[in-house]
Amino acid sequence: MQSTVAKSISRRQFLRGNFRKNANSIRPPWSLVENEFINACTQCNECVDKCPEKIIVKGDGGYPVINFDLGGCTFCQECVAACDEGGALHINNTEQLPWNITADVSNECISMQGVMCRSCADSCEEEAITFQLQVGGISQPEINTGSCTGCGFCIVTCPVKAIKISENKAHEEYNYEHN
Repeated sequence: MQSTVAKSISRRQFLRGNFRKNANSIRPPWSLVENEFINACTQCNECVDKCPEKIIVKGDGGYPVINFDLGGCTFCQECVAACDEGGALHINNTEQLPWNITADVSNECISMQGVMCRSCADSCEEEAITFQLQVGGISQPEINTGSCTGCGFCIVTCPVKAIKISENKAHEEYNYEHN
């Protein structure tokens, strides 16, 4: 017996004939949780206009999302300062992390294929990406999820797009304790 997982798609996806379940969109840093964000965001695009890195773009339904293909986030807080109309972006305290995401390297990484590449580590200011020598002399990337901020600079520099963003449970627990 084969088990199936139901795919939840939005009404917009259904009406447009897009039946693929897309990866969750990454909201700007310091966004409220998704349901609260959708209710609070007025789609004014002030955060899109104010982002100096130009990585906040209009996403599905006009809501802002992060596009790491355009660059990384410097956490300048310009988007938060611009979001005064609806309050969808909000910093509760100075210790609050901007979001609960971290980088994740897939097997498509050319370093894992024996090709010397360190572009992701070179672009990581937090030094969260290191390369560990493996048996056979091939160094492979390792991400310290405790120090990865999810800024995305490693994504834009990866020549084969082997780095993706995923939810970071360590950050989620940290934010829960400090809010």
